Amino acid sequence: MIDFSVRKWNEEDINGVFEIEKECFSSPWSYADLKNNFYLDSSHFYVALSRGEIIGYIGVQEICFEAYITNIAVKKLYRKHGVGEKLLSAAVSGAKERGCDFITLEVRPSNCAAIYLYEKYGFTHRGKRKNFYSNPDEDALIYTLNFVQKGLPDENSCH
Repeated sequence: MIDFSVRKWNEEDINGVFEIEKECFSSPWSYADLKNNFYLDSSHFYVALSRGEIIGYIGVQEICFEAYITNIAVKKLYRKHGVGEKLLSAAVSGAKERGCDFITLEVRPSNCAAIYLYEKYGFTHRGKRKNFYSNPDEDALIYTLNFVQKGLPDENSCH
C-alpha cells in the first residue's frame, strides 16, 4: 500500500493535473482549460499526493445544487491502491457539504474498474449518451448518486 493524502487543489497543482490528463485520456483537457477551471467558483478539484507528487485528481462542477464529476484519473503506477476511491469520497463529501442534491458522471462502458468503483460507492446507472466519447468512439453510461430523496407530491397538494 502506498502512503498518500487528498486535498483541494491549488494553482501550483495545475501542472501535475495536466500531466495526468495527458497520461490518462485520449482527448485531454488543455492546460488553459484546467487553469480557467481553477478560477471558477463552480469548480472543485481535489488532488491525491504521495511524497509531494500529484498521483491523481478529480474535478467537479456544481450548478444549481447539482454536482457533475468532470474527470477522475490516477497515474497508472498508483492504480489499485485506493487512490480513486479516496478522490471519489472527497468529491462526494464536498458536494454534500455544499448542499448538492446529487452527484453524477459519465463513464465509458469499457471502463469496468471505474464502473465497479462507482457501483460500490452507491452510484446507480441512469442512462446512456450515444457517441459521447471519441478516440475510440464509444457511448457513455450515466451514473448518479442521490443525496436527497425527493418524495412524490401529495395528490391533494396544490403544488
